[in-house]
Amino acid sequence: MLENAGSRLKAWLVAGIGTAAAIAAAGVMGAFGARHEPMPVLAPASRIETGQWLLRPLKAYSAEGENLYGVPLKPGAKALVLKLEMTNRTAKSTKDYFDVLQANQATIDPATKPFIALTRDSTLSPELHPGMPEKVAYIWQLPDGATLPAKLELTVIRKTYKQRDNLYGLPGWFNPAPVGRLTLPVGRGPDTPDIQP
Repeated sequence: MLENAGSRLKAWLVAGIGTAAAIAAAGVMGAFGARHEPMPVLAPASRIETGQWLLRPLKAYSAEGENLYGVPLKPGAKALVLKLEMTNRTAKSTKDYFDVLQANQATIDPATKPFIALTRDSTLSPELHPGMPEKVAYIWQLPDGATLPAKLELTVIRKTYKQRDNLYGLPGWFNPAPVGRLTLPVGRGPDTPDIQP
């Protein structure tokens, strides 16, 4: 009986030490696994796939007190403009493009959505049709007194298509995640030349 108690005690100690070692190993591996890889840097003249969209940046420029594609800016306001070609890669017309680009500028509130306009006719927030490349302008109004930056820094976001989502069982584009960082030089005015591929 005494031998059984000793054997049990020894087994518990071994199990306790093994458990502690396993927890410590998991903690160490978790700490190393939590390391984030640096976000890829995207070439300014590249075509960028985001799931729903194929993007081709054309140019970035600043504008001041101008009527930009019908966007209702305050008189004398400064704005950052990104002109790009967007192609809807889905089967339906959509305007699910407000979060595909996130400005990383100190002068732009991350919660502020840009105005988005078709450059050919100044339609605001248009539905873009499948397979038809369209030139659009993303326009961020800057706060009063903001200094115009020399570059526009953006994070490009992709989504993944799911045949059925977990909540409603409907198809759609979900799980936004960064594709990479895009940095463009900021010209002065709409006559800034396009980026050459």
